[in-house]
Amino acid sequence: MAEGGGGARRRAPALLEAARARYESLHISDDVFGESGPDSGGNPFYSTSAASRSSSAASSDDEHERPAPPGTAPPPGFPDSQEPEEDEASAGWSAVLRDRPPPRFEDTGGPTRKMPPSASAMDFFQLFVPDNVLKSMVMQTNMYAKKFQERFGSDGAWVEVTLAEMKAFLGYVISTSVSHCESVLSIWSSGFYSNRSLALAMSQARFEKILKYFHVVAFRSSQATHGLYKVQPFLDSLQGSFEAAFRPSQTQVLHEPLIDEDPVFVATCTERELRKRKKRKFSLWVRQCSSTGFIVQIYVHLKEGGGPDSLDALKNKPQLHSMVARSLCRSAAGKNYIIFTGPSITSLTLFEEFEKQEIYCCGLLSSRKSDCTGLPPSMLTNPATPPARGQHQIKMKGNMSLICWYNKGHFRFLTNAYSPVQQGVIIKRRSGEVPCPLAVEAFAAHLSYICRYDDKYSRYFISHKPSKTWQQVFWFAISIAVNNAYILYKMSDAYHVKRYSRAQFGERLVRELLGLEDMSPAH
Repeated sequence: MAEGGGGARRRAPALLEAARARYESLHISDDVFGESGPDSGGNPFYSTSAASRSSSAASSDDEHERPAPPGTAPPPGFPDSQEPEEDEASAGWSAVLRDRPPPRFEDTGGPTRKMPPSASAMDFFQLFVPDNVLKSMVMQTNMYAKKFQERFGSDGAWVEVTLAEMKAFLGYVISTSVSHCESVLSIWSSGFYSNRSLALAMSQARFEKILKYFHVVAFRSSQATHGLYKVQPFLDSLQGSFEAAFRPSQTQVLHEPLIDEDPVFVATCTERELRKRKKRKFSLWVRQCSSTGFIVQIYVHLKEGGGPDSLDALKNKPQLHSMVARSLCRSAAGKNYIIFTGPSITSLTLFEEFEKQEIYCCGLLSSRKSDCTGLPPSMLTNPATPPARGQHQIKMKGNMSLICWYNKGHFRFLTNAYSPVQQGVIIKRRSGEVPCPLAVEAFAAHLSYICRYDDKYSRYFISHKPSKTWQQVFWFAISIAVNNAYILYKMSDAYHVKRYSRAQFGERLVRELLGLEDMSPAH
C-alpha cells in the first residue's frame, strides 16, 4: 500500500528508533511481529514524533507526498479556488473548517480467549482449523478418491486417509513456509532441503497419493455458482474463527497483502522456469488490525469468469474495489472503526455510505486510481509553482475533509475520521519535522505498521504452488491462519514460557502436526 518502493528499502536506524518510541506511546506492541531485523528499518512510513498530539503515528518517504498542518492559511503555491468556489460551495464543499471529535471507541481489542501458559503451537492453530474442519477434509478427500477411481479405474495403492494423516499432510506443506522450499517433495530427497526427521513420519508415495486426491469440497452442489466452491466452506469457517478469536483495535487497514513469489526462488530459478509459472488468477484482500497485524477478514476475488463479481460484470476497477471494501466491512458496521484505504478504494460515495453505518475512513487519493466523483476540482489539480514542504489546503463537506498536502509532491487524503484542525507531524530523516494534518500522520503510521507485517510475515507464506486456483487460495488461507495463530501466541502467557520466533513457531507446529515426539524447535 505504501508508495515509493525504492526509498522503502533504505536502512534507517534513527528512523526505526523514533518509530519504536511512537509505538510505545500508541500502546502498539512492536514485539507482536516477532524477531526484528534491519529489513524493516527503511520503511518510508516508520518515523514519527512521540510528542505529537495524536493517538496515531506517521512518517513518509522523501520521494513521497504527504499533508500539512490544518488551521494554517492556504499556501501561496496552491491554486486560487475563487473561480470554481461557487460551484464547489453549491456542492457543499467549503474552506471553512470545523473541529470535530474523533469517533468514540470503548471496546478493548485483543484475544477473546485466554490461552493457558502450556498451550502449544497446535492449540493456537486449531483455534482456526479445528479437528471438525480437518475431519471434513478427510471425508471429502476420501469421497473424491472413490468417485475418481469409479470413473478412471481403481487405484490399488490408495487407502482411505485418516485424521492423523491429514494433519501430517498439512504439516508437510506448511513446512515449506519455514524452509522456503519450492517443492514439498524435497523433504524426501537427498538435496539441500531434505529433512530426514520429517520424512520418516510418512512415505513420499503416501504423501503424493493424498496430494493427488486432496479436496475440501469434493463435488459441486446445485447452489454453487462461482469458481471457489471447492474452498468456500473452508474460507467461511476460517472467517468465523478469526472473528470469534480476536477483537481488532479501532484502526484497521484494507489492502492486498504481499503474497508474491518468494524472492529467493525467483532470483535463483531460470527464465524457462519463470515462464512456466502461471500468474495467479485471483486477488486476495484483507481487513487487518493495524495495531497487531491480525487479519480479521479475507476476501478472494477471481480475476476471470462470468459471475456477478467478475471484472466484465463490474465494468471498472473502482466499482470492483468498492465491492471488495463493502464485503470486507460487512461485519464492521456500528462499531466506530476507522478504516484506512489505498487509492483504489478511496471514494466520497463509499466513505459517505460507510459513515451511515458508523464506519469511518481515512484514504489516500489518486486522480488516476481513485473514483473522484463529487470531489472539488480545484483540489485535484496541481499548481504550476509547488508550495513549501508541509503546506496544505483543506476543504470540508459535512464531516468529510479533503486534504491536499505537499511534501516533494502533492498528496491528497479524504477522511471523516479525523478533525481537519488538529495538527500532526512527520519526522523526516534529513529535514527534521514536517508539519501535517492529523489525518495524514495517522494514515502514515498505520499503513507503516502493515508494511512491517508484510516485511516480517510475507516470508512465511507457504511456498508450495499447486496449479489449481482453489488449492492456491486454500494454502494462502492456511498461511494467514498460521500467522494469526502466531500473533495470538505472542499476546498470550504461553509466549512468556517459551519465546519462540515466527520461524521456531512454524517448525514446532509442523512437528506437532506430524505427531513427532521431539517438539523442541530447531535453532
